[in-house]
Amino acid sequence: MAGYQRKTALSPGEVLECADEVLLEFIGLTRSETSSHSTSYGGEEGSVTITAHRHGPYTSVVANTDGLRTSRIDYEVQRFLNRLPYEPGDMGGPGSGEPS
Repeated sequence: MAGYQRKTALSPGEVLECADEVLLEFIGLTRSETSSHSTSYGGEEGSVTITAHRHGPYTSVVANTDGLRTSRIDYEVQRFLNRLPYEPGDMGGPGSGEPS
């Protein structure tokens, strides 16, 4: 089991919308549970729970997987978190060495 954390300028709802787009499309997971602050996904690659809580101008995002840090799901979760805009006004998106 691995856990990852990221601070972002997005709201919790926006984070969970982005998670749906990335995790459902790129990994082929299905949503198993959802609430206003968390969503769980599962599939052949494993499972992940994304939680997002607002703290002042930022949202703290935590992703917990049931895979090893070297699994595909962990790689994609890390990519998802790295794409979230860090500060207000940031564009977010892939890093300079990553394809769009």
